[in-house]
Amino acid sequence: MTPEPPLVSATQAEADTRRWLERAVIGLNLCPFAKAVHVRGQVHYAVHLPADDAGLIEAMMREAEALAALPAAERDTTLLMAPNTLSDFLDFNDFTARAERRLARAGFEGVLQLASFHPRFQFGGTEPDDITNATNRAPYPTLHLLREESIDRAVEAFPDAEDIFGRNIQTLETLGQAGWAALDVGPGSAA
Repeated sequence: MTPEPPLVSATQAEADTRRWLERAVIGLNLCPFAKAVHVRGQVHYAVHLPADDAGLIEAMMREAEALAALPAAERDTTLLMAPNTLSDFLDFNDFTARAERRLARAGFEGVLQLASFHPRFQFGGTEPDDITNATNRAPYPTLHLLREESIDRAVEAFPDAEDIFGRNIQTLETLGQAGWAALDVGPGSAA
């Protein structure tokens, strides 16, 4: 019988996610809007530690309510990491769909948007080792709550927003697997 891997602590999950945000998302300019909110300290990090997804939607709803209750200048976005559960990408993908429906039922449609990242993220029609999947890979399953008004402002400031995805694909193809590995942005990287 294979022993269970040790649970990841909140401190480790946040440190690894910050490292990924700084080195990959901001460092490779995968999201041109991330640097400003990171530098201003407007990214809130939350961690769901249980080894199952029970309670994760409720944790997301608490984070959504807290985000909506604060001014954007104080908290513009939230990253909710679930390092000890939903390791299977398809399970996480199904969970994310349920989470989006719950946000909509709670009245957050048009107010907050949910993006998701996963260490095994895979676009439909790609192989698991396709480097382009790294655009949506984070050290741990992560739910990203964004304010719709902040997205609208960012798109106004960056009129070619629809070109971001294509640029990211090109960046990662140029970087390659070895370049991505050299970023050292996986679980336990910030130990």
